[in-house]
Amino acid sequence: MPSGTILLADDDAAIRTVLNQALGRVGYEVRSTGNAATLWRWVSQGEGDLIITDVVMPDENAFDLIPRIKRARPDLPIVVMSAQNTLKTAIMAAERGAYEYLPKPFDLNELIRVVDRAMTAPREPAIGRQQPEEGEKIPLIGRSPAMQDIYRVLARLMQTDLTVMISGESGTGKELVARALHDYGRRRNGPFVAVNMAAIPRELIESELFGHEKGAFTGASQRATGRFEQAEGGTLFLDEIGDMPMEAQTRLLRVLQQGEYTTVGGRTPIKTDVRIVAATNRDLRQLINQGLFREDLFFRLNVVPIRLPPLRERTEDISDLIRHFLGQAEDEGLPPKNIDSEGMELLKRYRWPGNVRELENLVRRLAALYTEETIGASILETELAEPDFGKPSEQPSMDEPLAQSVERTLNRIFSGHGDDLPPPGLYDRLLKEVERPLFSMSLAATRGNQIKAAHLLGINRNTLRKKIRELDIQVIRGLK
Repeated sequence: MPSGTILLADDDAAIRTVLNQALGRVGYEVRSTGNAATLWRWVSQGEGDLIITDVVMPDENAFDLIPRIKRARPDLPIVVMSAQNTLKTAIMAAERGAYEYLPKPFDLNELIRVVDRAMTAPREPAIGRQQPEEGEKIPLIGRSPAMQDIYRVLARLMQTDLTVMISGESGTGKELVARALHDYGRRRNGPFVAVNMAAIPRELIESELFGHEKGAFTGASQRATGRFEQAEGGTLFLDEIGDMPMEAQTRLLRVLQQGEYTTVGGRTPIKTDVRIVAATNRDLRQLINQGLFREDLFFRLNVVPIRLPPLRERTEDISDLIRHFLGQAEDEGLPPKNIDSEGMELLKRYRWPGNVRELENLVRRLAALYTEETIGASILETELAEPDFGKPSEQPSMDEPLAQSVERTLNRIFSGHGDDLPPPGLYDRLLKEVERPLFSMSLAATRGNQIKAAHLLGINRNTLRKKIRELDIQVIRGLK
C-alpha cells in the first residue's frame, strides 16, 4: 500500500476536498492549504514527501515559490497543476524544476499515477535551469487536450538536444513547434536555420545542406557554406523531410551517425554541432515501404516523435486562434473585428483542410475586405464556399480503375529513383500498401466485427487475424 505525506496547495476548497479524498483512498496522508505561506512553512520545517500545487494562490504565485523550495529541499518532487493551459505554463513548470505539470481539468487516475511514480522514483537534486523571461510571447495557441499533451512534451524537451520528428498535415504549425524548441531550449543563443526540402531542386540539395568547394560542379565559381555550417551551435530544421532524395538521405544518415560531414567536392571531414528537428506531412513508413525513404534514417530522426493534430481535431481552440489572429491584424493597422456566436459555431463545424494556416488567412481576409465590425455566418458561408473551378485534369477521377491508380503509384516510385531501380522487395511492399487500407476500411465498415469483416473480404477468420497482426492494424469495436 502506498504511504507518504503529500502537501497540497490550492485555494479552491472544492478541489482540495476532491483531491484529499482521491489520494486518501490510495493510502496517502494529505495536508492541504489554500495559501503559499502555509505551504512554505511546512516545507521549511521538513514536512511532506511530495508537493501538489496550483500556480495561482492568493498570497504568492507558485512559480515564484518553487525556486525557494528547490533551494531548501532539492530532492522534494513538485507536481504543478494549472488552469492557465498554455505552452508558457508548461515550459515555466519544467524550467523551475517541477516533476510534472498537469493542466486542469485532469483525470484523477492520471494524478494518482503521477504521484505513485514521483513517490517511488529515486530522489536526485534538480539541475538548475535558466528561467524564461516573463514577457516572452509563446508562438503556439490552444488549450485543447491535444495541445496540452504537446506542451508537456515540448517542456520536457527544452533542456535536451534530442532529435525530434514533427508530423502533421500542411498548415498545422510544424515550423512554429520547431522554433519553440529552439527559442526556449538550451540552444536559444545559436542560429535557427530552416530548410524546405520540397523547395530545393534535387540536384542542389546536397550542396544546400553541406556546402560545396570551388569547382565542385559546373557553375561552382567559389566556395559556398551549407546549412549545417550556418546552423553550427544552433538548430537545423529540415522541413518536408519526406521529399529528400535518396542520395542526400545517405549523406544525412552519415552525419547523424558520425557527427561530421564533407562539403560537395571536399575531402576534409568537418565536425558539426547542431540539433536536428525534422518535419513531414507525409507518412514516412509508407515511403519506406515504397523504397523512397531509408528506414535507418527514419529511426535516427524519429527519436522523439511529435504529431500535430489537424484543426478539425482541436475545434475548441478555434475561438482562441481567431482572437489571436484578429489581434495581430489590428496590430498591423487593420480595423478591429469580431465574429458573432452563430458564425463561430459555423467555423467550428468546418473541416479546415488547410488547418491553422487556412484559418489565419481567412481572418486576415475578413479584417481587410469587410467593413462590418461584427462578422456573421452569412459572410463566413460565402468565404468558405469552394469555388467551382472543376477538377484539374491531372487529378484522378472518382471512378478511376484501381489498376490505373496502381500504375500512377508505380510511376512515382520508379521516377523517384531516377536512373536507378527501387530496392528489392517491391512486390511485397506494394501488396502491403494495398492490404493495409483494404483490411482497415473493412474492419471500420463492420465496426470491428471480425466475423463480418472476414465474410466481406471473402477470407476465413484466421487469415484475417494473421493479417491484423502482420499489418499492425488497431481494431476498435463499435466505432465507425
